[in-house]
Amino acid sequence: MKMIVVKNHEEAGVLVANIIADVVRDRKNACLGLATGGSMECVYASLAELFARGEICFEAVATVNLDEYVGLPPSHPQSYRRYMDRHFFDRVDIDKSHTYIPLGMEPPERMLSDFQNFLDARPRDFQLLGVGANGHIGFNEPGPVFESRAHIVTLNERTRRDNARFFASIDEVPRRAVTMGIGDIMKASRIVTLVHGENKLQAVRELFTHDRVSPEAPCTVLKLHRDAAVVLPEYLARLAGV
Repeated sequence: MKMIVVKNHEEAGVLVANIIADVVRDRKNACLGLATGGSMECVYASLAELFARGEICFEAVATVNLDEYVGLPPSHPQSYRRYMDRHFFDRVDIDKSHTYIPLGMEPPERMLSDFQNFLDARPRDFQLLGVGANGHIGFNEPGPVFESRAHIVTLNERTRRDNARFFASIDEVPRRAVTMGIGDIMKASRIVTLVHGENKLQAVRELFTHDRVSPEAPCTVLKLHRDAAVVLPEYLARLAGV
């Protein structure tokens, strides 16, 4: 696993966008695993700028998102479908029928089978990740074991508090989500993780100060991937002592 330190978060977003653009240029029908959250907005803004300048085309690209809240319809302002439309899909030439985000309103059994079937049928050339303050990737929360396949998880209260800023109150934050499993994430040919925020210090230390891999810090599994990089700004590397 490689660490890439850049000047600031904006520079990180440009760097990650250029990595994704190179994947798409090399393989025009690439399947991209995508992530949401405030840290990712600069990535999608940079990709939209590349498209606006005519430097990239997404017509043949397929995408699949890491996760979605259980109980939120795609039309909900805080659903990840709305997030992706707002920040990326509506700003480029991607065919939305080639974009997959789990449907949080589906019956659980169907939700999981549809999600897993897509993941199994479309190997990802690239996976974008963020990291939670407690080390989660996707919505794989700390626990006794790694969950390999797509599953429904009860969200850690720290995760709900961290995400409450996107809702009117913490009471509106869903308590469950559907997520790719750790095994699904690790099947991507290439993984790039973008880390931002002082609340991620412990996660960065778990990634770079020892060789331990533990489901209690899910992000540590990335140490086992053959082509994984973590991009973080100078201030965070300095504070974490890595």
